[in-house]
Amino acid sequence: MEYGLVVRWLVVYGALAALGRPVAARLLSTIPGRGVGFALPTALVVLGTVAYWVGHLAFGPVALGAALLVLLALALLTGLDHDALRQRRLELAHGVRPGRVHVEAALVFVAAFCLLVGVRALDPAVYPVGGEKFLDFGLLKTLERAETLPPEDMWFANEPVVYYYGGHLLTALLSDLTGTAPRYAYNLSLAGFYATLVTAAYGFAGAIAQERANARRPAALAAAFFVGLASNLVTAGRLVISALPPALQERVAATVASRSRYSADAVLGGIDSFSYWTASRVIPGTINEFPLFAWLNGDLHAHMMGTPFLLLGAAVAFALYRTAPRDLRRRRVLAFVAIPLLAGFQTVVDTWSVPSLFGLLCLALALGPDDPWPILSRRVAAWRRARDDGPLVEETGRLVGALCVAGVAGVLGGALALPFLLGTAGGREVAVLAAAERSSLGGLLLVHGAFLATFYAYLLDRLGVDRVLPLVVGLGAFGVVAVATALPVAVTVGPLLVFGWAACRTDRPVGFETVLVVAGAGLVALVELVYVKEQAGPLRMNTVFKTYMQVWVLWSVAAGVALPAFVRWVGTRSPSVPGTRSRWLRTGLAVAVVLATIPYAGLALSAHVERGGDPTLDATAFVEREHPTEAPAIDYIDDLSGQPTLLSAPATGRYPGPGGESGAPPGMYSWESSPAASLTGVPTVAGWHHEVGYRGSDAYLKRVRDVDRAYTGTPAQTVAVLEHYDVAYVWVGPAERARYGSVSFGGVEGVTPVFDTETVTIYRVDEDELSAA
Repeated sequence: MEYGLVVRWLVVYGALAALGRPVAARLLSTIPGRGVGFALPTALVVLGTVAYWVGHLAFGPVALGAALLVLLALALLTGLDHDALRQRRLELAHGVRPGRVHVEAALVFVAAFCLLVGVRALDPAVYPVGGEKFLDFGLLKTLERAETLPPEDMWFANEPVVYYYGGHLLTALLSDLTGTAPRYAYNLSLAGFYATLVTAAYGFAGAIAQERANARRPAALAAAFFVGLASNLVTAGRLVISALPPALQERVAATVASRSRYSADAVLGGIDSFSYWTASRVIPGTINEFPLFAWLNGDLHAHMMGTPFLLLGAAVAFALYRTAPRDLRRRRVLAFVAIPLLAGFQTVVDTWSVPSLFGLLCLALALGPDDPWPILSRRVAAWRRARDDGPLVEETGRLVGALCVAGVAGVLGGALALPFLLGTAGGREVAVLAAAERSSLGGLLLVHGAFLATFYAYLLDRLGVDRVLPLVVGLGAFGVVAVATALPVAVTVGPLLVFGWAACRTDRPVGFETVLVVAGAGLVALVELVYVKEQAGPLRMNTVFKTYMQVWVLWSVAAGVALPAFVRWVGTRSPSVPGTRSRWLRTGLAVAVVLATIPYAGLALSAHVERGGDPTLDATAFVEREHPTEAPAIDYIDDLSGQPTLLSAPATGRYPGPGGESGAPPGMYSWESSPAASLTGVPTVAGWHHEVGYRGSDAYLKRVRDVDRAYTGTPAQTVAVLEHYDVAYVWVGPAERARYGSVSFGGVEGVTPVFDTETVTIYRVDEDELSAA
């Protein structure tokens, strides 16, 4: 395996974290540990933001150099002690000097990085099946070829990419910085994002729990477990069912099958039929991924790469939550500078999670200890203090103030992201979800049950029986109505919203972890009511897919804080339960949650090792091994300079073929689906039908018909298409023959073969001869 590359990337990550540490410490100075765990995400945000903007003028070494200079300048500005400088002494500022917690964070990063490197080394290939690896690798390769941003779309030649590519941009920058070819950078970057997420969760949970005696390290380790290794309850549930008596097994399996995407036979399959894939497909019509599944599957995808920056946004909200009212300048900088800047970059990385950044800002202010109105207007805040309108009006005013602050921050963040947003595809709208499409109670419990058990136990314990009973009575009637109206989510997370809000706004011993609980519960409830209507459906599939990853990450940190705190703290509100017995019950819950969420990791990782081959990090090594007759042709295209336009068969999926037949080859998610463009970054006229979701069906299908005409039409029609799209090369391989039959350009002047194997012929288009003809 490429051990030298692993070491090289670890050194570069360490250097970037060292430069990002003082910036993070200054930004998050009001939270315990001053942002330990967020050094690398902070550095990557600076690096990516500068490179993105400079890249519109010149991408590549110029953009990378400018980004490194800005990061270095910020590190010096925030990392050196200014008082010492006045005395002509070089000293690190307070909070930046290395300590034990910094070593811990570094060790967590290295351990997580090496774990994922080992996982990817056993299955490094960017296979087109079972995910979006062709898309992700294609974006990385097209960025490698780009001279300016946005890069050209490898599946829609002569037009810029309209997909969020910020994470791939960071990968391209790291590839250049380490001198690593994209085929290796793909998997090393994947491991880096995983390690960055685990380290951020570790540091964040530890910071939240810092105020509780001896709780920092248990909370940090628990959060790292939940975000890095834990899964939903599907695997544990199947193991439990397999232990039941046969007659009961069948009844339970039938019940589960009627409320999920599984068949009764699949439920009864037990360990022998285990597949890492099935646990991510629980609720019908949706995708229910969790982090470990996503990293095992190996897509270098936006919903994964955006997670460390989502936690960074939550940490900024936590810093605002803890900043004293008298430090109004810092509160305004965090709300109106830090969050909008982060949101501007996150828009390019993972647009789906940007609203959550402002939602976290709003909740931090609404549920925090201080009035949010001074951030907007001291005059309005003074006017509110002079009034005595009662607690209900006061709470409503706080919520309105928090919404206004988040709204202003959203406008500023939107302005920074406007160039990207204007270039993305339109046509999306928010639609109301029909009752028949909502999740069942069983499906919700399978996906979120471990977190729900943790949070309900924690919040009920902290609220106390005397306060919980009135809430339970009030919510009981609401639960009955919710079931009657086919809204099971109200029963699962509705009380969490009420309990969490009540705990934060009273004198209960809770902290920012409860803000994260409320945030995640709000997201789960939201996708049961509305969804984003788009071509990437059907219905809310993509909405749940992208939202549930955010929920898992936020709840992992919250559970990391809540579970150890619940076990260690025996309150006095239940005198009938002896302290020892209560401690055993609490420990039992914690053990049960861990045991219910760990089997997937054990089974999936062991199966991954068993089916793994010789370790390598080369994402394209499979091409020569599995497609030896086409590999030389892929290499020929990859060696071309710049981004000449390629003509190849469109991967239309369900759309009609040249004769009007449905399901015409090559389809999608197969080797024949635009392999040359996807593996080289050389753009083809019409690639995967993902472009329908980006640009609309009319634009995509027009190109599909043009490509079909070029392969099957008269010489004049072929020439017209080649000239219109400025085609430089034509690819004729198995997909083209499957779609069009025998293909020959013998009657077209200026189109001559330049590369030929037994399965692929590549033609070069001579523009001058083509025009003359």
